[in-house]
Amino acid sequence: MKQFGTILRFELKNYLKNKIFVGVTLFFVAVIAAVMFFPRFTGSSNEETAPETEFTSERETASAEGLADASDSLPAMLLLADTPEHTAAVKQAFTEAFTDYRVLEETEGLDHLKAAVTSGEASCGFVFQGLDTYTYYVDNLSMYDFTTEIADAALQNLCQLKAMVEKGVSPEDAGQILQTQISHETESLGKDQRQNFFYTYIMIFALYMVILLYGQMVATNVATEKSSRAMELLITSAKPASMMFGKVIASCLAGLLQLIAIFGSAILFFNLNKEYWGENPIVASIFDMPPELLLYMLIFFVLGFFIYAFLFGAIGSTASKLEDINTSVMPLTLLFIAAFIVVMISLSSGSVDNGAMLACSFIPFTSPMAMFTRIAMSTVPFYQILLSIAILVVSVIGVGILSAKIYRVGVLLYGTTPKPGAILKALKKA
Repeated sequence: MKQFGTILRFELKNYLKNKIFVGVTLFFVAVIAAVMFFPRFTGSSNEETAPETEFTSERETASAEGLADASDSLPAMLLLADTPEHTAAVKQAFTEAFTDYRVLEETEGLDHLKAAVTSGEASCGFVFQGLDTYTYYVDNLSMYDFTTEIADAALQNLCQLKAMVEKGVSPEDAGQILQTQISHETESLGKDQRQNFFYTYIMIFALYMVILLYGQMVATNVATEKSSRAMELLITSAKPASMMFGKVIASCLAGLLQLIAIFGSAILFFNLNKEYWGENPIVASIFDMPPELLLYMLIFFVLGFFIYAFLFGAIGSTASKLEDINTSVMPLTLLFIAAFIVVMISLSSGSVDNGAMLACSFIPFTSPMAMFTRIAMSTVPFYQILLSIAILVVSVIGVGILSAKIYRVGVLLYGTTPKPGAILKALKKA
């Protein structure tokens, strides 16, 4: 036990002193800080937008003076229609549809409208050839620009209203028909996948990166000590099992500390700037994680890390040269990547209770990600959770014992990388 404690402290200290480990952690913390403080730096907040100023005149021109006045409040939207009647009708419809714009009439022509949009005096402009035909002008078209969709809906209502009036329906009755509102409520009796998706995706990706990264680091460290012959000196003063368990647990603690530092800083920075993020649904859903889900994440992270780190350590002990590590760990890495792909496809499709995910929830090599995803995105019977954790615990103990035996034999094998059959024979003789 004393040997194990000494190795654990030594390996953990090496991680904490490693410049790459510290640098990567600080880099992610700095990126998260920049993102979380961004609304504060840009002056954004969830304060209500100032009410739109009322105008006494029915028609307002888009002169330079008018645009200068509008620049202090909402962005300007210019309208250039073919007839005064269409201008008045479209302006009223767009004022109701685009509440985040100041809808202004353009009276100086198409060239002035284009110049105003290009210079930034106006955010966008519409030129109408009729109520059902227009050209939309914007300087830089964003991939998230849905202005034309809103305009089409507003113009469709306007054309329908006009057609009803021409058919003899009174404007009041036509307006009531078009303004019929459909109301509905949605009550989820289980998990809301739309709300849970983002933090589940982040957690699964974090588990994938940490387990794969630190597992390969265990294999690399073991192979480095063996190739440099330092293993021969270490094995004379410590038991191979103590060495392996010390390395694996130190890696697990280092990965856990890194996750706590990154996610802890994210939670801290978000709470410091919560009022500036307002009611952003994506950000709110990420930080609205139930506390019990964090507990499940911790359980599956530790158990999943152990089962892979033990195997990575055992494989690393059989490699005679550092160059052989990538080839040796490739089957195990591909197995882990396959589990990750199955989970991500199911998560993206929203079907997290399909047959593949159900089977993966009870396979030790895939359950850390699969069962955690099902817990976060679906309603899983408690007995299935306990069964999955129990199978994983038993598997970790079994894999740990087997890996310790392989480690004890592998550290003394030099030359070409031994085949599985040779390792089994050596284990029987040991």
